[in-house]
Amino acid sequence: MYRKEVYVFQETTPIPAVVRNYREEDFEDLIAVQKESFPPPFPSELWWNEKQLRNHVGIYPKGALCVEINGEIAGSITGLLVDFNPETPLHTWDEVTDHGYITNHNPMGKTLYIVDISVKPTYRKMDIGKLLMQSMYERVVYDKLDRVLGGGRMPGYHKHAVQLSPEAYVEKVVAGEIKDPVITFLLRCGRTPVCIVPNYLDDKDSHHHALLMEWKNPFKNIR
Repeated sequence: MYRKEVYVFQETTPIPAVVRNYREEDFEDLIAVQKESFPPPFPSELWWNEKQLRNHVGIYPKGALCVEINGEIAGSITGLLVDFNPETPLHTWDEVTDHGYITNHNPMGKTLYIVDISVKPTYRKMDIGKLLMQSMYERVVYDKLDRVLGGGRMPGYHKHAVQLSPEAYVEKVVAGEIKDPVITFLLRCGRTPVCIVPNYLDDKDSHHHALLMEWKNPFKNIR
């Protein structure tokens, strides 16, 4: 499976951390991470439930990772394998993840799709999210997959929606003129834009849009 021991930094102080597969005994802590990461008005029905988590560790445990610091779960990331056709990229989160239950995981798929990434607010200045994303990149390289893919929320968009289309908003984020909490983070993780996806998720702040973003395996020639 997967286990990586690293240091994260609390300001200038190195703190030991472990990235590992999450397990059934972590479920309660993982749900607590979700609640802290996505407080209302984010829909509470989109927080993980135990059946979803049991599917994650049972169907594709390679894609179920967490970061543990001093015995506490600081964050998690979840993925599944899918087929992806760049010619027809539009989809919803529910469609591609089976509402978070990942029963449509394709063991032969070459795209590692990010279902969710969440980090407790108290740990967000320690680059936990970037560490989790890098761990997924390592999975892509090790298993000789094509890419990491996923829809990034645009939670800052509602502040600019009167003046800017979703496409114009993304252009300004990529140009560095606007900082979006999610899209800017994903850019810093090495992800690049693919296209805007309307009606991706029930997300008022993003006006229900998402930016599909990918990280291509640098060891494969992928167009």
